[in-house]
Amino acid sequence: MTLSLNHYSIRTLDLPAVCDFYTQVLGLSAGPRPDFPFPGIWMYNGSHDSVANAVVHIIGIDKSDPEGLKKYLGDRAESSLQGTGAVDHIAFFATGLAGMLQHLENIGVPCRQRTTPSIGLHQLFLDDPCGLVVELNYPAAEKAVVDALTTMPPDGKD
Repeated sequence: MTLSLNHYSIRTLDLPAVCDFYTQVLGLSAGPRPDFPFPGIWMYNGSHDSVANAVVHIIGIDKSDPEGLKKYLGDRAESSLQGTGAVDHIAFFATGLAGMLQHLENIGVPCRQRTTPSIGLHQLFLDDPCGLVVELNYPAAEKAVVDALTTMPPDGKD
């Protein structure tokens, strides 16, 4: 048996806000989705030609017609729709740390950072609109470049 992460799903009462987060912050795009009996959006990383690229499935809750979702996936209490529950966080490998840090600053999305030298990663932690923690893992070497650029004198000379 081989395993790889296919996608993760988020249930939400605010489908547009969650879609906006994954589009604007992570650069994912909404793409094809099966005709399920409840609202939702599949967010793709890359081409829409393969459902393997649909890495985040956003499940909308239609309060005026919840039966399709209840029958298909089961019912959940609204109180369970915030935070990560037993799942602590979801993580992606990424590149382009300097650009992402600037992007997050430009759009006003806070992140928490740390470097884990023993595994060579610099990590950003973001909270999506539902309180799900999204971790972005960058090569630690990219953090060293960012640090060097921020400590360089304005004229570029030491």
